[in-house]
Amino acid sequence: MNKQLFLSISLGFRQPYLFAVGAMVMSYVFLFMLPLISRAALDILISGNDGETSQWLSYLVAKVYSDPESDNQTLALLLIAAAISLLFTGLAGVFFYLRGHLIATASEGIARRLRDRLLNHLNHLPILFHNNTDTGDLIQRCTSDVETFRVFLSGQIIEIARAILMLLVVTPILFTLHIKMALLSLASMPVLFFCAVLFFQKVKSIFTKVDESEASLTTVLQENLTGIRVVRAFARQEFEVKKFAESNALFREENKRLMRLLGGYYGFSDLICLGQIGVLLIAGAAWTIAGELTVGTLFAFITYESMIIWPIRHMGRVLTDSSKAVVALGRLAEILTEPMESQNELSPRHQLQGKITFQDVRFCHELNKPVLDNISLDIQPGQTVAFLGPPGSGKSTLVQLLLRLHDYQAGSIKLDQYELSELNRKYARNQMSIVMQEPFLFAASIRENLILGDRQASEEDIHRATMTAQIHDSILKFPKSYESLVGERGVTLSGGQRQRIALARALVKQPPILILDDSLSAVDTDTEAKILTALRAQRNQQTTLIIAHRLSSVMHADTIFVLNAGQIIQQGHHQTLSKQPGVYQKLCVIQGAIENDIELSDLPTTTETPEYSG
Repeated sequence: MNKQLFLSISLGFRQPYLFAVGAMVMSYVFLFMLPLISRAALDILISGNDGETSQWLSYLVAKVYSDPESDNQTLALLLIAAAISLLFTGLAGVFFYLRGHLIATASEGIARRLRDRLLNHLNHLPILFHNNTDTGDLIQRCTSDVETFRVFLSGQIIEIARAILMLLVVTPILFTLHIKMALLSLASMPVLFFCAVLFFQKVKSIFTKVDESEASLTTVLQENLTGIRVVRAFARQEFEVKKFAESNALFREENKRLMRLLGGYYGFSDLICLGQIGVLLIAGAAWTIAGELTVGTLFAFITYESMIIWPIRHMGRVLTDSSKAVVALGRLAEILTEPMESQNELSPRHQLQGKITFQDVRFCHELNKPVLDNISLDIQPGQTVAFLGPPGSGKSTLVQLLLRLHDYQAGSIKLDQYELSELNRKYARNQMSIVMQEPFLFAASIRENLILGDRQASEEDIHRATMTAQIHDSILKFPKSYESLVGERGVTLSGGQRQRIALARALVKQPPILILDDSLSAVDTDTEAKILTALRAQRNQQTTLIIAHRLSSVMHADTIFVLNAGQIIQQGHHQTLSKQPGVYQKLCVIQGAIENDIELSDLPTTTETPEYSG
């Protein structure tokens, strides 16, 4: 999968890499000429050697300056050699720049494509995947792992090509200069290669542990920052700091192991490289004294040796980063191989009317006890129905089935005449708006949050929705009215304000089906009564499903369904159910007694703080 993933994300960016390799070849062609220029100049200056290796330089000097006086000839030689060296160095620099530009363009493009694909894939994965996966781990994969792979693309791939090019080009040059010195120059290469491969094998497993410990550290930090108010409310700062310190210590220890291995490899490889250069210098000096080598040839050998031995030694680091990239790409592939929600089902072009039919629906989480068992109900377009029941009775699961967050295992659910399992998920969800008990608001303006479901909503539609949700007047009192920022997750608002803005957001969308999942729990009873009155005024415009625990929220519904242990145990109107022995009647008695106690007391019923704290 890693190979397939790499090929797919690099499509369209391979040509810049080929051009970058070409630019690198041209740059090193000019760099490889520099030792030969120095060799010719040294041989002429020191020994007056005018052989084949330096004849071309003597010819240039004679052409530029024909005066036979030695001092001027020497100056001309140095100036010409320096000018050619500067020219070749400049040309090499130009090609190095082109190489860097092309690689940066390609690597950043691939990284951008990979990030886009990851986010798109995560947004289309089943809800069960997100329930079973740590958010911090996903964040770490989408940031740190992508960056690790980008670094590999931007540097290490070209470094591998560079090392190969050095060996392929420099080796023949060395053998043309002096065979014995060439063999001596290459003596340490097999040892360096062996050390690099051995280092690669060891560091790969260590980096996997480093990456996992970093993901754990990110998860702890993300949870702490997200729940910072809970941490402070329960005075758990020391506990959270200790938990973070434990994860941080594990991350440190794994990094220390990695650094020890890196230090050992670099120390040993440096010793080999410097020893190789030292041996070459001693042997070359001896052969120079014996007359087998010229000083210029010795200088060229030392220069070429430095040019090839350090890239070969650097192959250990290249392989290290390659192993990191392999691990990182593997972790990213784990996400991208997760099957997405299907998107190929039916997508009618018209809006639904809002009819909902459940027929013998059964659903359970994996092999657990059924959450919904033999559920049958019929909701006509424009009706308002309510669902009551104790926690775990299946109310929210019923809504999740409608949204196709889960798929039912048996029975039938129809929206109008369409089987829900045959409808495209995006289409089905576009026919609904849901207000959850714990609404999520984005760190943006109130207006941006309100038009989330309908970017083309008019000002009139927005104001109508906020007035129905009884939040319009409060918004006008905010510093910047509808342009006020609500902070991350809407933290600058009270719980009731967040719920009412979420309700207004659902109303702005104007869907055929509106779902209120205990969405007025943080609103005081007076405001709740006004909201419900406004919603009743819009009755028959859309099918409304209400999940609530307050009888005041459901008593005006056309039909009330009472659930227990995944089954419907009662259904009917408020007037009928309140007179029948059963759960609903007990709720009426209990909540009625509580309301009487509140009325007899002097305690205020309003619990919401309407002030904006942004």
